[in-house]
Amino acid sequence: MIRFGVIGFGLHAEKRLMPGFLEAQNATVTALSRRDLRRARETADRHRIPLAFDTAEEACSSGSVDAVFVASPDALHLSDTLAAFEHALPVLCEKPMAMDGQQARQMVEASREAHLLLGVAQVFRFERSVRWFRDRIAEGAVGTPTAAQAEFFYPGQESHRTWITDPDLACGGPIADVGVHCLDVLRFVLGDEVLSVHATAERDEHSGTMEATGSLDLRFAGGISGTVTVSARSPYRTFLEVSGEEGSLVAVDAFSVDEPVTGVIRRIGSEDVAEKVELSNHDAYSLQVDAFARTIEEGQSFDVPGEEGLKNQLILDAAYRSLETGRSESVAKAERVEE
Repeated sequence: MIRFGVIGFGLHAEKRLMPGFLEAQNATVTALSRRDLRRARETADRHRIPLAFDTAEEACSSGSVDAVFVASPDALHLSDTLAAFEHALPVLCEKPMAMDGQQARQMVEASREAHLLLGVAQVFRFERSVRWFRDRIAEGAVGTPTAAQAEFFYPGQESHRTWITDPDLACGGPIADVGVHCLDVLRFVLGDEVLSVHATAERDEHSGTMEATGSLDLRFAGGISGTVTVSARSPYRTFLEVSGEEGSLVAVDAFSVDEPVTGVIRRIGSEDVAEKVELSNHDAYSLQVDAFARTIEEGQSFDVPGEEGLKNQLILDAAYRSLETGRSESVAKAERVEE
């Protein structure tokens, strides 16, 4: 059983991470940290977690954890990860992995220098609905892919994550917050990399310097056109579609872990549904931490290593540059960490 310390135990840990740990077969939480020690102790008591601290350093040096799950605000990911590495602890870090590509690269290079595992918590890669897309595309179910789109809408004004609109703590608005999920899913299911991004976005009186909505036009190395649309001003909705020369795969609420997801394949020239499946993603979070624990124990490769987080971060960097220039921006290469 791998003992995790959760650094930055907030709303996401309450709502998603702890239910996942409770269902996990080989992972448990033995310590947590929050910036307020009183709240940390209250949270630990509520979840029956043995140890509570108000700094990452104390949690990492406690001797009671085998690995660290970094769930703090984006701006703290770098320092929290380095603190774990200083105590020889592997790290599974929430998305987006950092504030920018430079920080993400520093984290990856630090993990290599320390010979310690670094993973990024792109949990959708552990969803059955997403893997169904990847498998069907690889099998040629829709022929050669030509276009793909992903959407993620949510009511951000109702969120209790107050830090998410603070530019000192958050990498960005919904482009970084949930758009990174969409980017990662498209890269994963298509097995392709993004070469350039053209981004547009809108702000409002509640978003401050952050975007409230955004859209990314992507050009993939294989010639596929991609689109990512995000909003923090809409009812919850996710969507995924990949079109090919012979048909398309579609799923509404494609990334849901709360309700079953229906995936559909349609063929060109036919109004009939060629394939329809119902898939549950209810255990995605437990599968994620169990996979990380298995990697530690057995030395297997983790599905989403830090290098993948860096690649996503470099796409986000290009997207935010595009918002400033109004032009399509090339995505920097991650060659320095690809050995």
